[in-house]
Amino acid sequence: MMTGFLLAIFGTLLFSLKSIFIKLLYIEGLDADTVLVFRMALALPLYVFILISLLKKSPEKSQFIKQPIVFKILALGFLGYYLSSLLDLKGLEYISAQLERLSLFTYPFMVALIGFFLFDEKITKRLIMSLIIGYLGLWLVMGQEEKLTNNNVLLGTSLVLGAALSFSLYVLFSKPIIKQVGSILFTSVAMISSSLIVFIHGGLFIDLNTLEITNTAWFWLFLLAIFSTVIPSFMLTEAIGRIGPTQTGIVGTLGPIFTIILAIYWLDEVFTSTIFIGILMVISGVLLIILKPAENLRNSK
Repeated sequence: MMTGFLLAIFGTLLFSLKSIFIKLLYIEGLDADTVLVFRMALALPLYVFILISLLKKSPEKSQFIKQPIVFKILALGFLGYYLSSLLDLKGLEYISAQLERLSLFTYPFMVALIGFFLFDEKITKRLIMSLIIGYLGLWLVMGQEEKLTNNNVLLGTSLVLGAALSFSLYVLFSKPIIKQVGSILFTSVAMISSSLIVFIHGGLFIDLNTLEITNTAWFWLFLLAIFSTVIPSFMLTEAIGRIGPTQTGIVGTLGPIFTIILAIYWLDEVFTSTIFIGILMVISGVLLIILKPAENLRNSK
């Protein structure tokens, strides 16, 4: 159990650096499509190597590659590592790293709403209150950022919320498959499949003849691919398998706080009292969900 929580914590912290690396890449002149493609291009060889090594070490695992279950993994890879990444990257073109991570901070709300619509779970008064407080706080931060930047903050936030929804579906539906095939096989196949989709996307939207990537951009791409993609993807998948999606999602709420601190001191993003109040409201809304049901959390393990 402790190992699962440690994996979730460190995986979350590494994933939290993603927003910072992406913003630094945008400063270097790259756009969302280019970052998406080259991030996966650098990460793909490692996933292929890990998958081949796993199949050599455990030949019995190859049976899952030949079964219909692999198509479920492919679909989940599309949701969790292509669609979610694309929407998140596009959103970061319009909003700050702070607002992006705060939008993802509403992840527990997504899980609760998915539970209501897909699994017939009850909507309680506490949940309704948490949704109102949390999303009012997010709206407050959005309004403040729109005044400060004049960017299309609504579009950017909507894209990131779409990314959060896509990844929430990935997390919820992946747990039973992870338990069946193992986290390493699952993550490798999901990431390889999503990489192929990403390359098709790149072929449609990137002109390699006019593309220029600086040495600094290559450095940030390498850090993004290895330390904010490959390593945390295995950590979080293993955490889901060990402690479940609910607890992994709860630990994931640490990520935005870490990102906000880095965004202020590394990217010089503006931080005002209004933004602070909005953040407190979102945190309070999330805490209303995650601190209430100690018994429910035990039952979900």
